[in-house]
Amino acid sequence: MIQKSLSKHQYHCHLWFPDLFNSTGGIQRYSSFCLKGFQTIYPNFAYDILIKHDTDVPSKSPNLYFHPSGNWPLSLRTPAFASQLIGLGFWQRPNLIFSSHLNFSVPAYLLKRLMGIPYWVVAHGIEVWNLQNSTLQTALHHADRILAVSHYTRDRLIQEQNLDPDKVVVLPNTFDADSFQIAPKPDNLLKQYGLKPEQPIILTVARLSQLEQYKGYDRILAALPQIRQAIPNVHYILVGKGDDKLRIEQLISQYQLQDCVTLTGYVPDAELSSYYHLCDVFAMPSKAEGFGIVYLEALACGKPTLGGNQDGAQDALCQGELGALVNPDDVEAIAQTIIQILQGIYPNPLMYQPEALREKVIKKFGFEQFQKTLGSYLEKHFELI
Repeated sequence: MIQKSLSKHQYHCHLWFPDLFNSTGGIQRYSSFCLKGFQTIYPNFAYDILIKHDTDVPSKSPNLYFHPSGNWPLSLRTPAFASQLIGLGFWQRPNLIFSSHLNFSVPAYLLKRLMGIPYWVVAHGIEVWNLQNSTLQTALHHADRILAVSHYTRDRLIQEQNLDPDKVVVLPNTFDADSFQIAPKPDNLLKQYGLKPEQPIILTVARLSQLEQYKGYDRILAALPQIRQAIPNVHYILVGKGDDKLRIEQLISQYQLQDCVTLTGYVPDAELSSYYHLCDVFAMPSKAEGFGIVYLEALACGKPTLGGNQDGAQDALCQGELGALVNPDDVEAIAQTIIQILQGIYPNPLMYQPEALREKVIKKFGFEQFQKTLGSYLEKHFELI
Protein backbone atom coordinates (compact mmCIF):
# COMPACT_ATOMS: atom_id res chain seq x y z
CA MET A 1 0.00 0.00 0.00
CA ILE A 2 1.24 3.46 -0.94
CA GLN A 3 0.97 5.86 1.96
CA LYS A 4 2.80 9.14 2.33
CA SER A 5 3.73 10.25 5.85
CA LEU A 6 2.98 13.94 6.17
CA SER A 7 1.92 15.91 9.21
CA LYS A 8 -1.83 16.07 9.88
CA HIS A 9 -3.68 18.39 7.47
CA GLN A 10 -0.40 19.62 6.01
CA TYR A 11 -2.14 19.87 2.64
CA HIS A 12 -5.70 20.56 1.57
CA CYS A 13 -7.34 19.24 -1.61
CA HIS A 14 -10.59 19.99 -3.37
CA LEU A 15 -12.10 17.06 -5.26
CA TRP A 16 -14.83 18.03 -7.73
CA PHE A 17 -17.12 15.23 -8.97
CA PRO A 18 -20.35 15.05 -11.02
CA ASP A 19 -21.68 12.11 -8.95
CA LEU A 20 -20.31 9.91 -6.22
CA PHE A 21 -23.05 8.10 -4.29
CA ASN A 22 -26.35 8.45 -6.17
CA SER A 23 -25.48 6.92 -9.56
CA THR A 24 -23.42 4.07 -11.02
CA GLY A 25 -21.96 5.39 -14.28
CA GLY A 26 -18.38 5.08 -15.44
CA ILE A 27 -17.36 8.60 -14.38
CA GLN A 28 -18.99 8.08 -10.99
CA ARG A 29 -16.99 4.90 -10.45
CA TYR A 30 -13.78 6.54 -11.61
CA SER A 31 -14.43 9.45 -9.22
CA SER A 32 -15.04 7.02 -6.37
CA PHE A 33 -11.74 5.25 -7.00
CA CYS A 34 -9.95 8.60 -7.20
CA LEU A 35 -11.32 9.58 -3.78
CA LYS A 36 -10.28 6.20 -2.37
CA GLY A 37 -6.85 6.65 -3.93
CA PHE A 38 -6.31 10.11 -2.42
CA GLN A 39 -7.41 8.92 1.01
CA THR A 40 -5.20 5.83 0.88
CA ILE A 41 -2.11 7.64 -0.38
CA TYR A 42 -2.46 10.74 1.82
CA PRO A 43 -4.74 9.82 4.75
CA ASN A 44 -3.77 12.94 6.71
CA PHE A 45 -4.69 15.49 4.07
CA ALA A 46 -7.83 17.60 4.45
CA TYR A 47 -10.37 16.96 1.69
CA ASP A 48 -13.40 18.93 0.62
CA ILE A 49 -15.47 16.95 -1.90
CA LEU A 50 -17.88 19.01 -3.99
CA ILE A 51 -20.47 16.91 -5.86
CA LYS A 52 -22.87 18.35 -8.42
CA HIS A 53 -25.72 15.83 -8.57
CA ASP A 54 -25.69 13.89 -5.29
CA THR A 55 -28.25 14.53 -2.59
CA ASP A 56 -27.33 11.98 0.08
CA VAL A 57 -23.75 11.94 1.36
CA PRO A 58 -21.94 10.58 4.43
CA SER A 59 -21.57 12.78 7.47
CA LYS A 60 -18.46 14.87 7.96
CA SER A 61 -15.33 13.09 9.24
CA PRO A 62 -12.24 14.76 10.80
CA ASN A 63 -10.52 15.44 7.45
CA LEU A 64 -13.28 14.72 4.94
CA TYR A 65 -16.20 17.02 4.17
CA PHE A 66 -18.83 16.55 1.45
CA HIS A 67 -20.67 19.40 -0.29
CA PRO A 68 -23.59 18.05 -2.42
CA SER A 69 -25.55 20.28 -4.79
CA GLY A 70 -28.14 17.73 -5.90
CA ASN A 71 -30.96 19.34 -3.92
CA TRP A 72 -30.94 22.36 -6.20
CA PRO A 73 -33.50 22.23 -9.04
CA LEU A 74 -31.82 21.02 -12.21
CA SER A 75 -32.33 24.37 -13.93
CA LEU A 76 -30.37 26.14 -11.18
CA ARG A 77 -27.90 23.41 -10.29
CA THR A 78 -25.08 24.35 -12.67
CA PRO A 79 -24.82 28.02 -11.57
CA ALA A 80 -25.30 27.04 -7.92
CA PHE A 81 -22.56 24.42 -8.15
CA ALA A 82 -20.19 26.76 -9.99
CA SER A 83 -20.76 29.41 -7.33
CA GLN A 84 -19.95 26.90 -4.63
CA LEU A 85 -16.77 25.78 -6.40
CA ILE A 86 -15.51 29.33 -6.74
CA GLY A 87 -16.69 30.53 -3.34
CA LEU A 88 -15.21 27.64 -1.39
CA GLY A 89 -12.04 27.84 -3.48
CA PHE A 90 -11.62 31.52 -2.60
CA TRP A 91 -12.25 30.87 1.07
CA GLN A 92 -10.15 27.74 1.56
CA ARG A 93 -7.38 28.18 -1.04
CA PRO A 94 -6.62 24.46 -1.46
CA ASN A 95 -3.22 23.19 -2.56
CA LEU A 96 -4.82 21.27 -5.43
CA ILE A 97 -8.16 21.16 -7.24
CA PHE A 98 -8.88 17.76 -8.79
CA SER A 99 -11.82 17.70 -11.23
CA SER A 100 -13.08 14.39 -12.59
CA HIS A 101 -14.96 16.10 -15.43
CA LEU A 102 -13.88 18.63 -18.03
CA ASN A 103 -16.98 20.82 -17.50
CA PHE A 104 -15.72 21.86 -14.07
CA SER A 105 -12.38 23.10 -15.43
CA VAL A 106 -13.67 26.65 -16.10
CA PRO A 107 -14.17 27.58 -12.41
CA ALA A 108 -10.81 25.92 -11.69
CA TYR A 109 -9.18 28.07 -14.37
CA LEU A 110 -10.70 31.22 -12.83
CA LEU A 111 -9.36 30.27 -9.40
CA LYS A 112 -5.93 29.65 -10.89
CA ARG A 113 -5.95 33.01 -12.65
CA LEU A 114 -7.09 34.89 -9.56
CA MET A 115 -5.34 32.97 -6.78
CA GLY A 116 -2.75 30.71 -8.36
CA ILE A 117 -4.48 27.48 -7.25
CA PRO A 118 -3.26 24.53 -9.40
CA TYR A 119 -5.82 22.20 -10.91
CA TRP A 120 -5.98 18.79 -12.56
CA VAL A 121 -8.66 17.59 -14.97
CA VAL A 122 -9.66 14.05 -15.98
CA ALA A 123 -10.32 13.36 -19.68
CA HIS A 124 -12.55 10.32 -20.15
CA GLY A 125 -13.25 10.21 -23.87
CA ILE A 126 -16.10 11.52 -25.96
CA GLU A 127 -16.49 14.71 -23.88
CA VAL A 128 -12.99 15.85 -24.86
CA TRP A 129 -12.77 14.49 -28.41
CA ASN A 130 -13.39 17.07 -31.15
CA LEU A 131 -13.68 19.76 -28.48
CA GLN A 132 -14.85 23.04 -30.05
CA ASN A 133 -15.87 25.10 -27.01
CA SER A 134 -13.23 27.82 -26.75
CA THR A 135 -13.82 28.41 -23.02
CA LEU A 136 -13.25 24.72 -22.24
CA GLN A 137 -10.26 24.67 -24.58
CA THR A 138 -8.69 27.55 -22.64
CA ALA A 139 -9.35 25.85 -19.30
CA LEU A 140 -7.86 22.62 -20.62
CA HIS A 141 -4.70 24.34 -21.85
CA HIS A 142 -4.12 25.97 -18.46
CA ALA A 143 -4.64 22.81 -16.39
CA ASP A 144 -1.52 21.80 -14.52
CA ARG A 145 -2.15 18.16 -15.35
CA ILE A 146 -4.62 16.30 -17.53
CA LEU A 147 -5.30 12.68 -16.60
CA ALA A 148 -6.52 10.70 -19.62
CA VAL A 149 -8.15 7.34 -18.94
CA SER A 150 -6.49 5.75 -21.98
CA HIS A 151 -3.53 6.26 -24.28
CA TYR A 152 -6.04 6.57 -27.10
CA THR A 153 -7.70 9.58 -25.44
CA ARG A 154 -4.33 11.07 -24.49
CA ASP A 155 -2.94 10.85 -28.02
CA ARG A 156 -6.13 12.17 -29.57
CA LEU A 157 -6.34 15.06 -27.11
CA ILE A 158 -2.74 16.12 -27.67
CA GLN A 159 -3.19 16.04 -31.42
CA GLU A 160 -6.57 17.79 -31.59
CA GLN A 161 -5.86 20.47 -28.99
CA ASN A 162 -2.11 20.89 -29.53
CA LEU A 163 -1.46 20.32 -25.82
CA ASP A 164 1.91 19.99 -24.13
CA PRO A 165 2.49 16.20 -24.10
CA ASP A 166 4.39 16.43 -20.80
CA LYS A 167 1.31 17.45 -18.84
CA VAL A 168 -1.10 14.90 -20.34
CA VAL A 169 -0.64 11.57 -18.56
CA VAL A 170 -2.60 8.31 -18.41
CA LEU A 171 -4.49 7.07 -15.35
CA PRO A 172 -6.48 4.10 -16.69
CA ASN A 173 -9.84 3.06 -15.33
CA THR A 174 -9.85 0.51 -12.57
CA PHE A 175 -12.52 -1.81 -11.16
CA ASP A 176 -13.55 -3.75 -8.08
CA ALA A 177 -11.87 -7.10 -8.74
CA ASP A 178 -13.49 -8.71 -5.68
CA SER A 179 -16.93 -8.24 -7.24
CA PHE A 180 -16.01 -10.13 -10.41
CA GLN A 181 -14.79 -13.68 -9.94
CA ILE A 182 -14.60 -16.84 -12.01
CA ALA A 183 -17.69 -19.05 -11.56
CA PRO A 184 -19.84 -21.57 -13.47
CA LYS A 185 -22.89 -20.57 -15.46
CA PRO A 186 -25.66 -19.77 -12.92
CA ASP A 187 -28.50 -22.31 -12.96
CA ASN A 188 -31.08 -19.66 -12.12
CA LEU A 189 -30.24 -17.55 -15.19
CA LEU A 190 -30.08 -20.59 -17.47
CA LYS A 191 -33.55 -21.53 -16.29
CA GLN A 192 -34.85 -17.94 -16.45
CA TYR A 193 -33.85 -17.53 -20.09
CA GLY A 194 -34.48 -21.12 -21.20
CA LEU A 195 -30.85 -21.84 -22.03
CA LYS A 196 -28.76 -25.01 -21.79
CA PRO A 197 -25.38 -25.07 -19.99
CA GLU A 198 -23.53 -26.13 -23.15
CA GLN A 199 -25.20 -23.46 -25.31
CA PRO A 200 -22.74 -20.81 -26.62
CA ILE A 201 -23.70 -17.40 -25.25
CA ILE A 202 -22.54 -13.96 -26.40
CA LEU A 203 -22.96 -11.11 -23.92
CA THR A 204 -22.94 -7.32 -24.16
CA VAL A 205 -23.44 -5.00 -21.19
CA ALA A 206 -24.15 -1.43 -22.29
CA ARG A 207 -26.47 1.53 -21.93
CA LEU A 208 -28.97 1.24 -24.78
CA SER A 209 -28.97 4.94 -25.64
CA GLN A 210 -29.60 6.57 -28.99
CA LEU A 211 -26.60 8.74 -28.16
CA GLU A 212 -24.39 5.70 -27.56
CA GLN A 213 -25.08 3.53 -30.59
CA TYR A 214 -21.30 3.45 -31.02
CA LYS A 215 -21.26 0.63 -28.45
CA GLY A 216 -21.72 -1.77 -31.39
CA TYR A 217 -24.50 -4.05 -30.15
CA ASP A 218 -26.31 -3.42 -33.45
CA ARG A 219 -23.25 -4.77 -35.28
CA ILE A 220 -23.47 -8.00 -33.31
CA LEU A 221 -27.12 -8.28 -34.29
CA ALA A 222 -26.09 -7.81 -37.92
CA ALA A 223 -23.41 -10.49 -37.52
CA LEU A 224 -25.68 -13.04 -35.83
CA PRO A 225 -27.18 -14.57 -39.02
CA GLN A 226 -23.66 -15.44 -40.17
CA ILE A 227 -22.65 -16.66 -36.70
CA ARG A 228 -25.74 -18.91 -36.59
CA GLN A 229 -24.73 -20.60 -39.81
CA ALA A 230 -21.59 -21.86 -38.06
CA ILE A 231 -23.05 -22.19 -34.56
CA PRO A 232 -26.83 -22.77 -34.88
CA ASN A 233 -27.62 -22.79 -31.15
CA VAL A 234 -25.78 -19.55 -30.31
CA HIS A 235 -27.66 -17.06 -28.11
CA TYR A 236 -27.06 -13.33 -27.64
CA ILE A 237 -27.85 -11.63 -24.34
CA LEU A 238 -27.92 -7.83 -24.30
CA VAL A 239 -27.96 -6.31 -20.81
CA GLY A 240 -29.03 -2.71 -20.42
CA LYS A 241 -31.85 -0.25 -20.83
CA GLY A 242 -32.40 3.00 -22.73
CA ASP A 243 -34.19 4.82 -25.48
CA ASP A 244 -32.57 2.79 -28.27
CA LYS A 245 -34.59 -0.32 -27.39
CA LEU A 246 -37.22 0.17 -30.13
CA ARG A 247 -34.54 0.31 -32.85
CA ILE A 248 -32.91 -2.81 -31.41
CA GLU A 249 -36.22 -4.67 -31.46
CA GLN A 250 -36.74 -3.63 -35.08
CA LEU A 251 -33.28 -4.98 -35.97
CA ILE A 252 -34.05 -8.26 -34.21
CA SER A 253 -37.20 -8.57 -36.30
CA GLN A 254 -35.41 -7.51 -39.50
CA TYR A 255 -32.71 -10.18 -39.06
CA GLN A 256 -35.27 -12.75 -37.79
CA LEU A 257 -33.43 -13.24 -34.51
CA GLN A 258 -36.41 -13.44 -32.16
CA ASP A 259 -35.48 -16.94 -31.00
CA CYS A 260 -31.80 -16.25 -30.28
CA VAL A 261 -31.65 -12.79 -28.68
CA THR A 262 -32.61 -11.83 -25.13
CA LEU A 263 -32.96 -8.22 -24.02
CA THR A 264 -32.74 -8.35 -20.23
CA GLY A 265 -33.43 -4.70 -19.52
CA TYR A 266 -31.84 -3.11 -16.47
CA VAL A 267 -29.70 -5.36 -14.29
CA PRO A 268 -28.45 -4.03 -10.90
CA ASP A 269 -24.69 -3.78 -10.50
CA ALA A 270 -24.75 -6.41 -7.75
CA GLU A 271 -26.14 -8.97 -10.24
CA LEU A 272 -23.90 -8.16 -13.22
CA SER A 273 -21.24 -10.72 -12.37
CA SER A 274 -23.79 -13.52 -12.81
CA TYR A 275 -24.33 -12.43 -16.40
CA TYR A 276 -20.61 -12.46 -17.10
CA HIS A 277 -20.54 -16.01 -15.67
CA LEU A 278 -23.38 -16.94 -18.01
CA CYS A 279 -21.56 -16.04 -21.23
CA ASP A 280 -18.90 -17.76 -23.31
CA VAL A 281 -17.67 -14.54 -24.91
CA PHE A 282 -18.15 -10.90 -23.98
CA ALA A 283 -18.42 -8.73 -27.09
CA MET A 284 -18.74 -4.96 -27.42
CA PRO A 285 -17.24 -3.81 -30.75
CA SER A 286 -17.44 -0.12 -29.90
CA LYS A 287 -15.86 2.74 -31.81
CA ALA A 288 -16.13 5.71 -29.43
CA GLU A 289 -15.44 4.22 -26.00
CA GLY A 290 -13.07 6.21 -23.82
CA PHE A 291 -11.94 3.01 -22.13
CA GLY A 292 -14.65 0.47 -21.26
CA ILE A 293 -14.76 -0.83 -17.68
CA VAL A 294 -17.01 -3.69 -18.80
CA TYR A 295 -14.06 -5.27 -20.60
CA LEU A 296 -12.13 -5.43 -17.32
CA GLU A 297 -15.11 -6.95 -15.51
CA ALA A 298 -15.52 -9.66 -18.16
CA LEU A 299 -11.80 -10.46 -18.13
CA ALA A 300 -11.80 -10.69 -14.33
CA CYS A 301 -14.52 -13.33 -14.71
CA GLY A 302 -12.14 -15.21 -17.03
CA LYS A 303 -14.17 -14.61 -20.20
CA PRO A 304 -12.82 -14.25 -23.76
CA THR A 305 -13.47 -10.64 -24.72
CA LEU A 306 -13.92 -8.74 -27.99
CA GLY A 307 -13.69 -4.98 -28.50
CA GLY A 308 -13.26 -2.45 -31.28
CA ASN A 309 -9.84 -1.48 -32.61
CA GLN A 310 -10.55 2.23 -33.00
CA ASP A 311 -11.05 3.55 -29.46
CA GLY A 312 -10.11 3.11 -25.81
CA ALA A 313 -10.90 -0.61 -25.95
CA GLN A 314 -7.38 -0.96 -27.35
CA ASP A 315 -6.09 0.08 -23.93
CA ALA A 316 -8.51 -2.11 -21.96
CA LEU A 317 -7.53 -5.16 -24.02
CA CYS A 318 -3.84 -4.17 -24.06
CA GLN A 319 -3.62 -3.89 -27.87
CA GLY A 320 -4.95 -7.43 -28.26
CA GLU A 321 -2.90 -9.15 -25.56
CA LEU A 322 -5.96 -9.73 -23.37
CA GLY A 323 -8.63 -10.09 -26.04
CA ALA A 324 -9.69 -9.72 -29.66
CA LEU A 325 -9.75 -6.33 -31.40
CA VAL A 326 -11.79 -5.95 -34.60
CA ASN A 327 -12.89 -3.22 -36.96
CA PRO A 328 -16.23 -2.18 -35.40
CA ASP A 329 -17.66 -1.33 -38.81
CA ASP A 330 -16.77 -4.70 -40.34
CA VAL A 331 -19.70 -7.05 -39.65
CA GLU A 332 -17.93 -9.91 -41.45
CA ALA A 333 -14.85 -9.55 -39.20
CA ILE A 334 -17.03 -9.40 -36.08
CA ALA A 335 -18.88 -12.55 -37.11
CA GLN A 336 -15.75 -14.51 -38.02
CA THR A 337 -13.92 -13.49 -34.85
CA ILE A 338 -16.82 -14.47 -32.59
CA ILE A 339 -17.11 -17.79 -34.44
CA GLN A 340 -13.39 -18.44 -33.93
CA ILE A 341 -13.60 -17.59 -30.24
CA LEU A 342 -16.62 -19.82 -29.65
CA GLN A 343 -15.07 -22.67 -31.62
CA GLY A 344 -11.91 -22.40 -29.50
CA ILE A 345 -9.60 -21.64 -32.42
CA TYR A 346 -8.91 -17.92 -31.96
CA PRO A 347 -5.09 -17.51 -32.17
CA ASN A 348 -4.58 -16.16 -28.65
CA PRO A 349 -4.32 -19.03 -26.15
CA LEU A 350 -4.58 -16.65 -23.19
CA MET A 351 -8.27 -16.14 -23.98
CA TYR A 352 -8.91 -19.77 -23.03
CA GLN A 353 -7.05 -19.56 -19.71
CA PRO A 354 -9.54 -17.98 -17.27
CA GLU A 355 -7.25 -17.82 -14.25
CA ALA A 356 -4.41 -16.28 -16.28
CA LEU A 357 -6.79 -13.73 -17.83
CA ARG A 358 -8.04 -12.73 -14.41
CA GLU A 359 -4.53 -12.46 -12.98
CA LYS A 360 -3.30 -10.30 -15.85
CA VAL A 361 -6.22 -7.87 -15.86
CA ILE A 362 -5.95 -7.37 -12.10
CA LYS A 363 -2.20 -6.83 -12.31
CA LYS A 364 -2.64 -4.28 -15.08
CA PHE A 365 -5.84 -2.50 -14.03
CA GLY A 366 -6.61 -3.45 -10.42
CA PHE A 367 -6.93 -0.76 -7.77
CA GLU A 368 -3.42 -1.38 -6.46
CA GLN A 369 -1.94 -0.37 -9.82
CA PHE A 370 -4.38 2.56 -10.13
CA GLN A 371 -3.32 3.80 -6.71
CA LYS A 372 0.37 3.39 -7.54
CA THR A 373 0.03 5.42 -10.74
CA LEU A 374 -2.05 8.17 -9.10
CA GLY A 375 0.44 8.28 -6.22
CA SER A 376 3.38 8.82 -8.56
CA TYR A 377 1.67 11.85 -10.13
CA LEU A 378 0.60 13.30 -6.77
CA GLU A 379 4.05 12.87 -5.28
CA LYS A 380 5.60 14.96 -8.05
CA HIS A 381 3.01 17.68 -7.50
CA PHE A 382 3.39 17.98 -3.74
CA GLU A 383 7.18 17.85 -3.93
CA LEU A 384 7.04 21.14 -5.81
CA ILE A 385 4.91 22.95 -3.21
